[in-house]
Amino acid sequence: MTIFLALVVGGLFGFVLDRIGVTNPSIMGRMHALMNLAVMKTILLAIGVGSILMFGGQMVGLVDVGHMSVKTAYIGVFVGGLLLGTGWAVSGYCPGTGLSSAAGGRRDALYFIAGGLLGAAAYMVTYPSVKAMGLLEKIGGGKVTIGTVPGSGYDGLTGLPGDVLGIVLGLVFVVVAFALPERPRKGEPVPVAAE
Repeated sequence: MTIFLALVVGGLFGFVLDRIGVTNPSIMGRMHALMNLAVMKTILLAIGVGSILMFGGQMVGLVDVGHMSVKTAYIGVFVGGLLLGTGWAVSGYCPGTGLSSAAGGRRDALYFIAGGLLGAAAYMVTYPSVKAMGLLEKIGGGKVTIGTVPGSGYDGLTGLPGDVLGIVLGLVFVVVAFALPERPRKGEPVPVAAE
């Protein structure tokens, strides 16, 4: 049942991505070139509202803090983030939009997926070297949060209350989402690979 539910939710997510147009690398290229920030505004708004609801729900007892999962922080995460961001800017796809684009029939998305699988294979082959370089050493104790969330089991880097900090940061994201202009730069569309 869990796998079935994951497939249904994933399919709905991919459908929404396709309907809002982010499976088109031209739209993502315009966002990266700061010509059209509609997608960025949507992402910021979703993160902000989600943060407010999650941390607010935890404060009033509607959300069980035990469901919070914090990933381990290490230098490799930042290196991987830079690689992901570079690949997203070059291809116009991130993993979710790439798979959704392929499901929608875009052939160029298949090259993106193949590149991602090759990258994963290269990481597996070079894993011992990556580990030996110290890129997988924990930073700040590993599983830590910026603020301390009572009952979460994770240490906070600051003494700030994590729930309040999460709501404040969520509000900041919402304000930035509304404050950003949708089209800060005019210009020609960014060329992307054909289907």
